[in-house]
Amino acid sequence: MARNHLRRRTAPGYRLGRAAIVATVAAILATVAVPVLLGAGPPQDPPGAIVAAFARPSYRPGDSAVLVLRRPVRGTVTVAPAWTLVGAVPYAPATRVNSTRVHVRVPSRSGLYVAVVSSGRRIGYAPLVVRPRRLGDARVLVVLPTNTWQAYNFRGGDSWYFDPAVHTIDLRRPFVSPGLPPHFRSYDLNFQTWLARHGKHPDVIADEDLDAIASGDELARRYDLVVFPGHEEYVTPHMYDLVARYRDLGGNLAFLSADNLFYRVAYGEGRRLMTGRQRFRDLGRPEAALIGAQYVDWNHDLYGNRPYVVADTHAAPWLFRGTGLHDGSVIPGSFGIEIDARTPESPRGTLVLARIANEFGPGKTAEMTYYRTARGAKVFAAGTINFGGAARNPVVSRLLANLWDWLRRP
Repeated sequence: MARNHLRRRTAPGYRLGRAAIVATVAAILATVAVPVLLGAGPPQDPPGAIVAAFARPSYRPGDSAVLVLRRPVRGTVTVAPAWTLVGAVPYAPATRVNSTRVHVRVPSRSGLYVAVVSSGRRIGYAPLVVRPRRLGDARVLVVLPTNTWQAYNFRGGDSWYFDPAVHTIDLRRPFVSPGLPPHFRSYDLNFQTWLARHGKHPDVIADEDLDAIASGDELARRYDLVVFPGHEEYVTPHMYDLVARYRDLGGNLAFLSADNLFYRVAYGEGRRLMTGRQRFRDLGRPEAALIGAQYVDWNHDLYGNRPYVVADTHAAPWLFRGTGLHDGSVIPGSFGIEIDARTPESPRGTLVLARIANEFGPGKTAEMTYYRTARGAKVFAAGTINFGGAARNPVVSRLLANLWDWLRRP
């Protein structure tokens, strides 16, 4: 089982507020880890918490999105790009709130946003995925791990990770207060910041949007590169099939986390529910055959994170260009939590670019991998769960820029 437990430039049109900074930082830190102690009850929202979620998994630009609040709130709703979460408040006029349903105008560009609901000193959040008007508006697609976000949502104890008797997950639930996905700061927020600061404007979709794409052939027509920046643990067989077909047609893939495409799940009741859990490798479909590496273990709260050590710069000089790294160099940072490594099912010629040897004990080594297919597909896998989450690390930032440029090339 895979268990998990700016110096900031202010963007034009945004301002900082001290109260917002204090409240937002405290809220984000609260999502880094949700303490679940043996015998303890499920996490509870604090008294008076603002609890909100959007009615659909994603919206198109210009749509009117419906934000549903658990209890009536008198206050305002503003929408901001997710990367501005730490202390930024839009200048744009806020929508007044005085009910349990609020219609919010969806931003004009695809991306990950956050609705900020304010009432006096109380603040609540709800993530908002804005998918492109049409697939292929950009030539790079970023798939957000929205299934995994909900699998780790402990609201009411309704999570496989809180209660093993739970077999069905409601994908429209609000997240536990303050309303951000679990581990959002560690696994997701910094990559969103990296995209903004590097002027990247990919198409962004939720897991359910990926499942709705007809085939890997369509995906290959629309995109040169598909990026999975977060913990893409839970996918349907159709999602697995279309990613594999996309790769087979020469499509490029980047997995910036670990433990991807691990569990087979299904959608039910109008796609509102996620049911079942079965490992793809137990179905004869080991993830390493597609990704290059696959899940090894988690740290069991015993092992600390460690830096990568560069293994082979000559195998991928394009990745290490401008970093000053050479074989044996340490990639500064703290990486791990969950790790991947090659298996005999990895594609022939899969290369190890960096590793963290014996990170979780003898033989449990994290491997950063890369391979290329006869059709020209280029597939990168980070091998640790928080590589993409370390995007503000200057060395990782440069590695990501090099990777992005390389995988965009024909």
